[in-house]
Amino acid sequence: MQKRKKLHIKKGDTVYVNTGEYKGQQGRVLEVYPEERRALVEGIHMVSKHTRPNNDNPQGGIIKKEAPVHISNLMLVDPSTGEPTRIGRKLDDNNTLVRYSKKSGEEIK
Repeated sequence: MQKRKKLHIKKGDTVYVNTGEYKGQQGRVLEVYPEERRALVEGIHMVSKHTRPNNDNPQGGIIKKEAPVHISNLMLVDPSTGEPTRIGRKLDDNNTLVRYSKKSGEEIK
């Protein structure tokens, strides 16, 4: 079994979309699917889903919802500057691996 590399984004991060129909938009990561290398981003990649009537939606019909986006199309937004940045990893004082912004050099919580 091959070991997967860690993803550069986590749930709750604010990300910028590099390419595609939603290029230039930002959103918050709702969920990450590491096996598929995809992430669900709030307000990005909206698709129409046909639903039957149920308790949540008694009328049924067509609803809009987010679909997963490949993580290669996403960049993390640096919390200090508000600009998209690449991510690096380094050991901090407590010998734990932390993410940092390649642009500003600041640690990302």
